[in-house]
Amino acid sequence: MNGIDAYFENLKRVLSNALTTQRDNMEQAASLLADTVADGGSIYAFGCSHAGLLALELYYRTGGLALINPIKAPGLCLDVDPATFTSRIERLSDYGVLICDFSPIKAGDAVIVHSVSGRNTVTVDFALRCREKGAKVIALTSLEAGKTNPSRHPSGKLLCDTADIVIDNCGCAGDGSVKLEGLSEKVGPTSTAAGAAILNAIVVRTVELVLQKGLTPPVFMSANVEGGDEHNKTMLEQYKSRIHYMG
Repeated sequence: MNGIDAYFENLKRVLSNALTTQRDNMEQAASLLADTVADGGSIYAFGCSHAGLLALELYYRTGGLALINPIKAPGLCLDVDPATFTSRIERLSDYGVLICDFSPIKAGDAVIVHSVSGRNTVTVDFALRCREKGAKVIALTSLEAGKTNPSRHPSGKLLCDTADIVIDNCGCAGDGSVKLEGLSEKVGPTSTAAGAAILNAIVVRTVELVLQKGLTPPVFMSANVEGGDEHNKTMLEQYKSRIHYMG
């Protein structure tokens, strides 16, 4: 099978499995986020290295919730060189605690934490500290990866052991999905594409549930359509006490 076809077939299978097996957990996540919106809380999203791409996908996003705040910690984003620096930093003890403590996260907030392996110390420390502060944690991770690779956290816990709600991205261990003849490594990771679909589906359901509560959800329009700038300016002003990415 051609590599393009093979990747799309794998991604379709992952998405189908996620919808079938994770629907209830996604529904729970949307219900939690809708309650957070209705009750005056903020929503946060965090991940290290490529996992952090989904935090960036969710915030200040056309068709997205204005209340989703990314946690962008020094040394853990893909804007640092050498890129391998992020792999070392995400294994540091207590850095995840500091990241949480120096953020506005508080009781009543909801935090989405994304990590495919769920094994690194920063991610586990961060999730544990969020819960200590009274925030609810939604973990997006690969349960298959967790079966294969042990935790690097001193407690032995994985991200899936620290969350209020766990959503399996239904990907394979190592994330590569396509085996090509003549190459030992698999290619074509699915975690970003599948994770974006899962989280955006949760956002859509969240907005639907907020509407059912009789409230107007704070949703951004595209800044590239007429009226978009004005609409978004109103959203940012109206919810400024719960938005923490405007500097």
